[in-house]
Amino acid sequence: MENAEKTPHIDLGAAAERVARLAAGTGDARLGDPTPCPAYAVREVLAHLAGLSVAFRDAARKEFGPTTNTPPGSSLPVLPDDWRTSLPRALDELAAAWREPGAWEGDTRAGGVELPAVVMGRVALDELLIHGWDLARATDQEYEVSEEELRLSEALLTPAEDAAPGDEGFFGPVVPVPATAPLLNRVIGLSGRDPNWRPA
Repeated sequence: MENAEKTPHIDLGAAAERVARLAAGTGDARLGDPTPCPAYAVREVLAHLAGLSVAFRDAARKEFGPTTNTPPGSSLPVLPDDWRTSLPRALDELAAAWREPGAWEGDTRAGGVELPAVVMGRVALDELLIHGWDLARATDQEYEVSEEELRLSEALLTPAEDAAPGDEGFFGPVVPVPATAPLLNRVIGLSGRDPNWRPA
């Protein structure tokens, strides 16, 4: 987190557009398929992406209320009927909100957690990156991420040097990945996922 605070402001547009493309490429027949998130089928990953897009949009705007105060694990997310139009719209609004200079100033809130806005913006990027991978892997779609995005997520997810053994990160216990593995695989391992996961 200390490293994240030293990183310049970033544009979430590429990550948001990537998730929108993956959602568009997800057929209705895949909604019940398993994902790397054991508790979530594809529909729940899409629902979570829809919810976090609104939450982090409102966090950027400093518009606090139910969308920013509710912890993500408080209930299983429900995919809205209009998700094919509402999700891309929310993703666009998320990216636009974080392009405003004021979004990165002061403190803000999402998921019931208060953080410096400069850190929260990177958490938003990381959520899009990791759950985008979940969706891509579950639906057999290609997934390409820039090195810049991956380095930002790596810095955010890497446990602090003084972290106690077994401490969980943002998503869960780190899955060991060889240092020689591709950067994407290492970041996915830091998120608590097995980069070799495939649908059964």
